[in-house]
Amino acid sequence: MKKITLLLLLTLSLSAKNITPSDVYSQVMVLTDEVHYLLKYYGIEHDHEGIIKRTTVSTKLKPRNTWQVTYEILVKINILRNEHGLPTIEPVNIAPILNLEPYLVYEQTQRILSELEIFMRRENIVHHEHIKRVPEVKTTIDVYNALTHMSYAFDELNAERFTLSYVLGEQMRLYDDITQLLLELNITDNTIPKKKNIDATNEDVLKESIKVLEKIKQLQIGVGIDFVDFTDFNKENVSPGEIYTLTQMILAELQTIKAYVGIKTITPSASVNQSDTTAAEVEQLVSWNLRKLNLIHSLRQGK
Repeated sequence: MKKITLLLLLTLSLSAKNITPSDVYSQVMVLTDEVHYLLKYYGIEHDHEGIIKRTTVSTKLKPRNTWQVTYEILVKINILRNEHGLPTIEPVNIAPILNLEPYLVYEQTQRILSELEIFMRRENIVHHEHIKRVPEVKTTIDVYNALTHMSYAFDELNAERFTLSYVLGEQMRLYDDITQLLLELNITDNTIPKKKNIDATNEDVLKESIKVLEKIKQLQIGVGIDFVDFTDFNKENVSPGEIYTLTQMILAELQTIKAYVGIKTITPSASVNQSDTTAAEVEQLVSWNLRKLNLIHSLRQGK
C-alpha cells in the first residue's frame, strides 16, 4: 500500500511539472470568466478593448513575470474583501527561485480561483459552473497579457485602485531584499537617500525603476542568468498602477539574484500607508534602492 501511495505521489509530481503555458492560459481564462461574472453581477461596465490596448506587451517574458502578476491580483482580491467587510488574507508569496516553472504559476491560478469562490460564498452570490476550456497553444507572454487584463478588470470591480502609497509599500519590500543581498555579499552599505525632488512625477518614478531593472540585468548577465527586456514597459503618462506592476517585475527579477547567491528568505508582504504618498517620496526611495544596488559590482563579490 505504501509503495502504491508513493508511486501515486511521484506521478502527480511529474505531471505537475509537465504543465505548460497553454495549461496556465486555459486556467486564466476560467478566472477571467469569474471576474466578468462578478462585474455583470454588480452592474459594472467592462472596458475590454480599452484594457487590451493599454496593457498588451509583446516582449519575451518569463514565467516568473507572470507569477508576479498573480501576486498583484491577490493583493487586489484583498482590496475587494476589505470593501465588503471581509478580513485581509496574506497574499501567497514564494521563496526565491532561479528558474520558476509554469506549474508554479498554475498553482497560483488555483489559489485565485479558491479566493474568488470563497468571496462569492461569503457574499451569497449564486455560483455558476466554470466554462470548460480546451487548452490552446499559448506562450508565456499570452499568459502575462491575460493575467494583466484580469488584473485591470479587478480595478473596475474595486472602488479603490493602486495609489502611490501601494507603490511605496512595494519599494520598501525591494529595499529589504536589497539590504539582505548586500549582507549576504558582505558589502558595506554606506548609502543615504538623495535629497527629495519635490517636483518629481510618476514618469520620474518610472524612469528610476527602469534603471533599477537595467542594473539587475547587468548582474544577471554577469553570471549567466536569463534576463528580460522591459523596453515595452517604458511609457509616458504612466499611472500608479502601471508603476506598481513594473515594481513587481523588479521584485521578480531580483528573486533570481537572491536565489543565485543562496538566499532562501521569502520577501514579506507590503505594509501600505493609506496616507497620500507623493511621487517625490517614491522617487526618493527608488533612487536609494538603485544606489544600494550599484554597490554590487559582481554577484561573486565578497564570496
